[in-house]
Amino acid sequence: MHIFKKGSKTVSVFPATTPNTPAIYLHTFSGEGRKVFEATQISGCPPFTLVSISDLDWNHDMVPWDSPPVFKNSKPCIGGADDYIRLLTQEIIPTAEKEIIGDSRWRGIAGYSLAGLFALYAIYQTDLFSRVGSMSGSLWFPGMKEYIFSHEPKCRPDCMYFSLGDKESKTRNRILKSVRQNTEEIHTFYQDKGIDTVFQLNSGNHYDHTVERIVAGICWLLSR
Repeated sequence: MHIFKKGSKTVSVFPATTPNTPAIYLHTFSGEGRKVFEATQISGCPPFTLVSISDLDWNHDMVPWDSPPVFKNSKPCIGGADDYIRLLTQEIIPTAEKEIIGDSRWRGIAGYSLAGLFALYAIYQTDLFSRVGSMSGSLWFPGMKEYIFSHEPKCRPDCMYFSLGDKESKTRNRILKSVRQNTEEIHTFYQDKGIDTVFQLNSGNHYDHTVERIVAGICWLLSR
C-alpha cells in the first residue's frame, strides 16, 4: 500500500501485483479502503488496483449543487463536486497511477451513500471512468434524477452497478423516501440505453453491511 496527501485528502493505493489491470477509485471513510481491498481478495475478485480516497468534506466534495439540510439540525449541502473533480482528475489520478504496474486497463469509480451519488455525477464531468458503482447511492438528492435524464455522460459507460437496502426508502422523510423509486428509474434509464446495468436490492437499512455491499459492487464491475 502507498499513501499520499493531496490537499486535505488522504489517498491510499492498493496496487495489483500484475501489470495492466483495472483501477477502481473509491471514495470512502478513513480505514475503510483497506477493509474493502482485503475483502475483495478473499472474495476472489480478478486482479485490480484500488485507490481509496478519504478525509472528504462529504457535504461539499461529493454533492453537485447546493441543497438544504435533509434532517433537522443537519448541515446543508454546499455543491463542490466540480471543484473536487478537478483535484481528482488533475492531481490524484496521475499521482496514484505512478504506483501501478503498467497502465490501467480501464478505470472505474465507486462509492457508498453520497459517494455513490458522486460516482454517477462524475461521468458527466470527465471521460476517465468507464464503469460505475453506486452502492446505496444518495439518489434521493434533489434534482439528480432530472439531471441524469437531461444530460449526456462524457463517455458511455461499459457497465453500471446500483444497489440499495430494502429498508432505506421506508422513512417518513419526504426527500429520503424517494431513494428507491429514483434508483430504480435511473437503473431502467441506463438499461434502456443498452448499457450493461444491474440493480441489487440488499436486506437491511442504509448503514447495514456497508463494506460487503461495496465489495459486491466492485466484484461485479470487475467480472464484466
